[in-house]
Amino acid sequence: MSTFTIEANGQKLEAKKGETILSTLKRANIKVPTLCHIEGLPPAGACRMCVVEVEGSPNLVPSCSFPVAEGMKIKTNSPQVIHTRRTIIELLLANHPDDCLYCVRGGNCDLQSLARNHGVQVRRFRGARNRRDKDISGPSIQREPDKCILCGKCVRICEEIQGVSAIDFLQRGSKSVVGTAFDKGLNVSSCINCGQCIVVCPTGALHERSNVDDVLRALNDPESFVVVQHAPAVSVTIAEEFGMKPGADMDGKMVAALRRIGFKRVFDTSFTADLTIMEEGSELAHRVATGGVLPMMTSCSPGWIKFVETFYPEFTPNLSTCKSPQQMMGAIVKTYFAQREGLDPKKIVSISIMPCTAKKFEASRPEMGRDYTQDVDYVLTTRELADLFRIAGLDPATMEPEAPDTPFGERSSAGKLFGATGGVMEAAVRSVHFLLTGKELEELKIEDFRGMKGSKELHVKVGDLNVGAVVVSSLGQARRLLDEIKAGGRKDIHFIEVMTCPGGCINGGGQPIGTDIEAVKARMKALYQIDRDAPLRVSHRNKWVQRLYDEFLGKPLGEKSHQLLHTHYHKRDVMV
Repeated sequence: MSTFTIEANGQKLEAKKGETILSTLKRANIKVPTLCHIEGLPPAGACRMCVVEVEGSPNLVPSCSFPVAEGMKIKTNSPQVIHTRRTIIELLLANHPDDCLYCVRGGNCDLQSLARNHGVQVRRFRGARNRRDKDISGPSIQREPDKCILCGKCVRICEEIQGVSAIDFLQRGSKSVVGTAFDKGLNVSSCINCGQCIVVCPTGALHERSNVDDVLRALNDPESFVVVQHAPAVSVTIAEEFGMKPGADMDGKMVAALRRIGFKRVFDTSFTADLTIMEEGSELAHRVATGGVLPMMTSCSPGWIKFVETFYPEFTPNLSTCKSPQQMMGAIVKTYFAQREGLDPKKIVSISIMPCTAKKFEASRPEMGRDYTQDVDYVLTTRELADLFRIAGLDPATMEPEAPDTPFGERSSAGKLFGATGGVMEAAVRSVHFLLTGKELEELKIEDFRGMKGSKELHVKVGDLNVGAVVVSSLGQARRLLDEIKAGGRKDIHFIEVMTCPGGCINGGGQPIGTDIEAVKARMKALYQIDRDAPLRVSHRNKWVQRLYDEFLGKPLGEKSHQLLHTHYHKRDVMV
């Protein structure tokens, strides 16, 4: 790619032909504020916060959409630029609610930060306050339209990345709002609860349905036996909420902090990720051997499941019937663990800590329980876990590491890989190879399934069968793959892993706000490091999983395991 020189604030910079002013400045670590820009998507140029002054241009130009040119001279902080940005902020604040002290994003709000950074300390403009009802209908996500600044980021991420289009701009001009079809609640929309809209929202207009108070009440109830499980991606992410570098693994410290809060048992969801591999791998082997429905598709990601039920119900038979690791843990805790400890299952309060807002929806599904008892009672996101630690006055970084509780504490690193896109597939292939051939893979690391690429595939020889495996992350990628299969173009695929969020759970909708791509890569790298150094790297060698089958479940796909660890899915009606 040809390069040339431009000048920014008197500094010579190397620019690349075809790129924007914003990308050039960002590469040179020159900060330019944005509100509507999403990295990797075509520029919208709607908010005008990123305007800069270009010598020779009669007007300020939006740096996110204006291309660089050889010899260009730019000023990012001239008086005119600063005045314009400040005016934009003041106009946005003119009708914005003044409840920052109580807002879920207080102290971590882009609009609030921009106002502070640009010296906006008085209200020069006064407009009629936004007065729109909150939408609290969704099981995972809540909307506060009063706080929406119409940046459009949630609309774009939902449509262009996830391919769902649950929300869009309604009405026109000064009456424009962001809402669902017919302006109804999220609960009757096509929303799949992924929470990617929350992650990109610059204000508190979108946030998860909080269960922190529910968990605190349970912990303070002497009649309740409160247990908690934590997902593979959480331990390599929670450190960021406490100012530590992305990718730092806080597994043992987090376990110690959870015990200090008062949880009676702390379990690792990676254990039931191993259990999932045993069930899902056996299911795939059974389908291949008996001519069952192929390609089989993973069922660990609840946003993906609802996406299929809503948009592609004809593929419901392709979904694995396995519950997700979260739900398997919930089921086992309230059956095997309850029997083992002599506890009444109805007095066990099962909490899970997940990087995903859709897990809240999953836990509330009527299929996920028995005898009017849910497998999992409450789900906390990584962000909510950080809130819980702060309320309790705990800094996990200061804790001495502790191991999770048995019988659900030992896990393989294959189970830990579930946190990254391709991890479920890599773990599955390791065990399916053994289940079909009786031999271990010679090389456990499968490079083709690793990395941030949105779509990855591999054909691997398993015995006499050439197994076609495809990995996709983000539902936009999944939609393209499903359309190919519907058109009859992909008859070479046996197994498909889909992660709802780009990059997988490490970039889930419940992860820290303000995450950039480098942080996501650091989390992924941490999971790979854990796998590389682990003494146990395959799910089928987990002795506690084997013991669980011997003492309680019987065998994979057996009557007991099918009753507790498998479920069914169905077509959903949606307003369009």
